[in-house]
Amino acid sequence: MTRGARFSPRQEVDFVVIGSGAAGGVIAKELATRGFDVVVLEQGPYLREHEFKHDELGYLFNQEIMGPPQEHPQTFRRTEAEEAQLWGPPSPLIYARVVGGSSVHFTGNYWRFREIDFVERSRLGPIAGTGFADWPLTYDELEPYYTQVEWEIGVSGAPGPFDPPRSRPFPVPPLPVKSSGVLFERGARKLGLHPQPAPMAILSQPHNERSPCVHCGFCTLFACEVGAKSSSLSTVIPIAVATGRCEVRPLSTVYRLVTDATGRVTEVAYWDENGTEHAQLAKAVVLCANGAETARLLLMSESTRFPHGLANSSGLVGKYLMANGLSFAWGVFEHPLNEHKSQQVTRIVLDFYDTDPARGFYGGGGMDARFLTFPILFGLQDGVPPGGPTWGAEYKRTLRETYTHMMQVVGHTTSLPLQSNNVTLDPTVKDVWGRPALRLTYKDHPDDMAMMRFFQEKALEILDAAGATKAWPVPLQETSLVAHMLGTCRMGDDPRTSVVDRYHRAHDVSNLFICDGSSFVTSGRGQPTMTIQALAYRAAEHIGRSARRGEI
Repeated sequence: MTRGARFSPRQEVDFVVIGSGAAGGVIAKELATRGFDVVVLEQGPYLREHEFKHDELGYLFNQEIMGPPQEHPQTFRRTEAEEAQLWGPPSPLIYARVVGGSSVHFTGNYWRFREIDFVERSRLGPIAGTGFADWPLTYDELEPYYTQVEWEIGVSGAPGPFDPPRSRPFPVPPLPVKSSGVLFERGARKLGLHPQPAPMAILSQPHNERSPCVHCGFCTLFACEVGAKSSSLSTVIPIAVATGRCEVRPLSTVYRLVTDATGRVTEVAYWDENGTEHAQLAKAVVLCANGAETARLLLMSESTRFPHGLANSSGLVGKYLMANGLSFAWGVFEHPLNEHKSQQVTRIVLDFYDTDPARGFYGGGGMDARFLTFPILFGLQDGVPPGGPTWGAEYKRTLRETYTHMMQVVGHTTSLPLQSNNVTLDPTVKDVWGRPALRLTYKDHPDDMAMMRFFQEKALEILDAAGATKAWPVPLQETSLVAHMLGTCRMGDDPRTSVVDRYHRAHDVSNLFICDGSSFVTSGRGQPTMTIQALAYRAAEHIGRSARRGEI
């Protein structure tokens, strides 16, 4: 079922936006409110708030938001010398297939990048064997759009001691602090650190005619039933549809961008939910499918003019994938914490955000406290400390006691850009539509592993200082599960070393724009969604102006 205006596929619209997530929703809203006709193609369903459920078994095991894994197989390998193997469930690349994209099921951590994120290469110098580079824009250029995200999307928070400059305060105050936040703050302060309220894309108070959080506890991996989570589905897409100029066309699986003899995109070919083929005519296309699907579509859109994939004269489409590092440590406390309630995160620590040469390796990041598990998952894998019982009455007793007494401290870290980390087309495995499956090749740089280890050690120190009766690390492993797909169509001024320019226009195709996590040059510190949306607001402003001037 379509939502909003209705356009015939053979009617040339101003823009087709592929993907309706964090970036696609913003792009659609901005272009439609500027008076352009927009069709949004989304491979997943268009669900309303009353259709979402607190069903751990259905959502997490049957993949009701992400799509059945057997229909979307993925393969994985560490290096290109290996043969990729079918992987999962869960699949190595994790993202939602639903209107609103992964903004529907994300945790909601909304950190701005800092000034250093955009100029690290200039500050630190080259790192051998990597594609470490500066962005072609600065924090100051992006700051107004960060502010726009906070106020239009809705971010709860308060400035912290290490925050970059801002032109306007947060629109609503921080969410109420949880037990994990109190303990995390206590432990961090004992160690001389500077905890602060977590900026979250979840409303603490009514804002923009939306309801605040009801503290149900089902945030991460679930959709919000009251619209308090600031997803594209709850914020910008309704505005786009209300203009009468935007049609959201769900259950539409794009398989090719069709170009003419001059190299311009003229049509977007897709299948509807019945498998019927269509091709939507468009004056321009904005590709916002995420850092994996965007690269796959470009690689599948090869032609005589573009033999290695569309917009790929640099050979970098799909390359320089960055995942953001993660490390975890558990702590058990004497008194009940009841962390299964409310949103995930209420306090963060950013003392180790910057690279410190004294550590001997590149990287930085932030930390938070949370309880990222649900009853079934807890019983299967998380609920028992190392060496504890795994079966029988004692196991059940341990689960009952630990479920309400535990919390995690999580480290979110940098990932270096390596050409050898990439998404490509699997030569043999196909998805339910017959498209080549996504093939992930990923091996962490030694500095990435060292940074994750550093944060895990800090997490254990904080848990101990907070009074945990027992604390232990989750075994640190190389990345094989990627939720942040960054850098596969990197931004830059030089067409030989980048895929899109500073305004997200493909160097090779004048009416094709790429705006999602794929345009990132460096990984940031583990929370990319706010920057994805700030870039989308900036890109849409430029695209709209260029279209009015006849430059597209």
